[in-house]
Amino acid sequence: MASKMIFLNLPVSDLDAAKAFYEALGWSINPDFTDENAACVVVDDNICLMLLTKAFYATFAERPIADTAAYSAAAYAVALPSREAVDELTDAALKAGGTEENSKQDRRAQEAEVGMYGRTFLDLDGHQWEPFYMPYPQ
Repeated sequence: MASKMIFLNLPVSDLDAAKAFYEALGWSINPDFTDENAACVVVDDNICLMLLTKAFYATFAERPIADTAAYSAAAYAVALPSREAVDELTDAALKAGGTEENSKQDRRAQEAEVGMYGRTFLDLDGHQWEPFYMPYPQ
């Protein structure tokens, strides 16, 4: 059976700035699926982001594009192998121009209860990312 892949289609205001932001996180651009309207960001072997200019994104949807700078539209959680990896990714996002958002959920209580550690950052367009680490039982 072939493996499955996830492609997240994200509308962006400035395609070049969005590409630079995600490259600063250590993710790569696949030039085979990149042009002046869209860029394919490879997160890993099975996860890609399609950054789409808002004009191009609008050709795929009848509803208005959400203003993610003002409203939360979705939260993209990414499981990482360690607390340090969570901090490294979030710190890279902040250095690249993203902003950190403090969750309304008490992360200290969450960490104490289940050992889960996470942070939240917003990209240049306000898309919400939640890298986290949670040790799995052996």
